[in-house]
Amino acid sequence: MTLLPLLLVAQIAGRQAIVYTTAESTTFRLTATDTLTFRPSQPTSEGKLYVFVDPRKTFQPFLGIGGALTDAAAETFAKLPAAQQNEVIVAYYSTDRGIGYTLGRTNINSCDFSSESYTYVTEGDRDLRSFSIAHDLRFKIPLIKRAMAASGNRLKLFASPWSPPAYMKDNNDMLHGGHLRPEYFPAWAMYYTKFIESYRREGVPVWGITIQNEPMATQTWESCVYQSADERDFLKNHLGPVMPRPHRPTGAGDLRRSSGREVRLGDRLSLV
Repeated sequence: MTLLPLLLVAQIAGRQAIVYTTAESTTFRLTATDTLTFRPSQPTSEGKLYVFVDPRKTFQPFLGIGGALTDAAAETFAKLPAAQQNEVIVAYYSTDRGIGYTLGRTNINSCDFSSESYTYVTEGDRDLRSFSIAHDLRFKIPLIKRAMAASGNRLKLFASPWSPPAYMKDNNDMLHGGHLRPEYFPAWAMYYTKFIESYRREGVPVWGITIQNEPMATQTWESCVYQSADERDFLKNHLGPVMPRPHRPTGAGDLRRSSGREVRLGDRLSLV
């Protein structure tokens, strides 16, 4: 840990925060219900609740509100009659006739909102020669393109993997947590780049990516465990260097390095 994070910890430790609660079937309406004291963090755990605050950054811009554009959403949408499809798209994404969503997230590989487990490569393909997003062309990409069009092309799409392919993990399973094997760091970094390139060729610009969905969670569905330092080092040593500027997410600026908890692509997209 560098001197700056240590100084920040010293400044925050001992300070207090008031908890305000609004809850159904109670009289709580932005009611002060508790006072908490800041203290240095212990190693993070999925079993505990955390609020991460960066006191160096205040009055952050509000980028918008959105929803998930997963396989489940896309496959269900495809089953609707045309009139109802249009009704849904307008209700969520139209800026003048709907609520005007401006953010969307989709999954890289399958997730818990997919009807099956899948990847974009054949099992064991270390060089990613078989990489193809053909799976997404049937349902997911058509839905994303309609959402983008309805938003006036203002929708910012970011993507997250729930798990690398099974052969890249130490548990040889896309499910049940596990960790990315070090020997597959370069291939997994290239995987994101190929995903962004492939989506762009289909007319879907990817505004941003995150390294991992729920990185501390071991789930019965697709999952992969990272500590924050693991994500930081993967970005710094593998993902950043392998992603040439023309193929970075459209919301990314220069790659920045951080020795603290947070690693950013540019000033707008946090990847941990």
